[in-house]
Amino acid sequence: METDLLNISNCKGFEWDVGNFDKNWKLHQVSRAECEQIFFNHPLIIVDDNKHSQLENRYFALGKTNARRKLFISFTIRLQLIRVISARNMTKNEKSTYNLL
Repeated sequence: METDLLNISNCKGFEWDVGNFDKNWKLHQVSRAECEQIFFNHPLIIVDDNKHSQLENRYFALGKTNARRKLFISFTIRLQLIRVISARNMTKNEKSTYNLL
C-alpha cells in the first residue's frame, strides 16, 4: 500500500548521525548523497513497512539516483527529517516492480 507522500513533502531535510553516517557506504557502497537523491527523482515508490514498524513508523522506497542507480531504501521520519536506516541496490524483483512505472 503506497503511503501518503505528504509525509515526504513536509520533511525539511535528512538526519545523519554516528548511527547511520557511513553504514550504507560500508555495507553496500551507497553514499549519503545517493540516498538523498532518490527522494527528489521520479518515479518514487514509497510503501509502509508494517513488519518493521513496532517502535516507530517505517517505510521503504524504490527510487533512482541522479546517475540512474536504482536503490531500495528503508527509512523513518523523525521531527520532519528523513532518517535513512538502510540503503542498497534494488533486487531483480524490485527492479521489475519499479520498471512498471
